[in-house]
Amino acid sequence: MDSVWLYSLVSVFIISLISLVGLISFKIRTEKLKKILIYFISFSAGALFGDAFLHLLPETINEGFTISSSIAILAGIVLFFILEKVMCWQHCHMPITKGHVHRFAIMNLVGDSLHNFIDGLIIAASYLVSIPVGIATSIAVILHEIPQEIGDFGVLVYGGFSKARAILMNFFTALTAILGVIIALVLNNYIPSIHRFLVPLAIGGFIYVAGSDLIPELHKEECDTRIVKNSLLQIFFFILGMIIMALLLLLE
Repeated sequence: MDSVWLYSLVSVFIISLISLVGLISFKIRTEKLKKILIYFISFSAGALFGDAFLHLLPETINEGFTISSSIAILAGIVLFFILEKVMCWQHCHMPITKGHVHRFAIMNLVGDSLHNFIDGLIIAASYLVSIPVGIATSIAVILHEIPQEIGDFGVLVYGGFSKARAILMNFFTALTAILGVIIALVLNNYIPSIHRFLVPLAIGGFIYVAGSDLIPELHKEECDTRIVKNSLLQIFFFILGMIIMALLLLLE
């Protein structure tokens, strides 16, 4: 059990450090960053699908897949749908003034805090299944967090935060993942089978994020002479994400 605590806390701390990715914005031009980011998004989508179907779902089936498991997966989809709606409520149709922090930026911080808290629950639940499953899930979350944190940083800057303050606030919200780990592992002492609910919840969340958030972003590309090349690269990175998750099965 001590190893579960260690692996879980180290994993979420590493993931929290990804929130500092905004530091690269001081070195890389925005247009170049966007071109690189699209392939991270493609890779991340493949990795999330791969983790959901190659690691988490088989473990759920092995422990006995029931109607409760199906309900938990659907609950994960609904939970992330609600979370995204909350984040979007204040995101539109309001002018930005210099030096003014827009409400949608605050909403983004609240939504991101909840998202990271859930990530902490998911990672802890995965380590409760086994160390290799926890590692695979942590890697999938890391690959998802890179493009997400860059996007969150952009939202905060656009919403009125300075670059330095946006980086700091992004880091603070990322630390809520540690709280998620602590709560999940403490609850496990009182509800030993809690991972049987949290793991299917993670499956639903990963399917929602990959299918509803990431893949649609890959279809927003403007038509030009490079569309075939870019599409092929996106397909390559999408499948590569799944292959990496498949190779991680060797750890189990």
